This record gives sequence, structure tokens and C-alpha cells, in this order.
Amino acid sequence: MSSGSADAPKKYLRTKEAAPVVGLCARTLEKHRTYGTGPTYRKIGGRVLYDIDDLHAWIAQGARTSTSDTNASELPPAKPHAARAPAYAGKQR
Repeated sequence: MSSGSADAPKKYLRTKEAAPVVGLCARTLEKHRTYGTGPTYRKIGGRVLYDIDDLHAWIAQGARTSTSDTNASELPPAKPHAARAPAYAGKQR
């Protein structure tokens, strides 16, 4: 029997386990999930699970070679701007 990674079962991480992989706290990862700006996840019953490959792919989206790199996509923050948040739509000050 070979010991390659193709034979290994797929590993899914819960939020608290996935957060250190991407260098964030669990609460920030939850916020990204709420706003739709985070990595792909699966919901099985009441559990949120992240595939390690999806976490690495999300991190790779923010890869840059310089501060003026225009070919890289930007990973949005976990907090949407007030102008884009649905709760603020149409409110006048």
C-alpha cells in the first residue's frame, strides 16, 4: 500500500482550526464568511467545515510581487464599507 497523499482521506477543518492556517482569528474568519469575502466552506448539519486546499487557494488570491502589482486580485477586508453594507442603504444623516 502506498503512503501518498492521494490515498489519505480529505481533511476538513472547523473554524477554530482553519483560522491559524490563514493567519486570522476565528472571529475574523466568521466575519469573512458572513460577508461572503472569505474562503469556500461547506456546511454539514450545523457545522462549518473548510477544505485545506480551499484555504490555501484563498490565500494565493492575495499573492503579490510588488506594491504596484496590478495583476493580483484584492482580498476584501472582513468588514464591508458602510456605503456597500445593506443596513446602511438609503439612510440619510
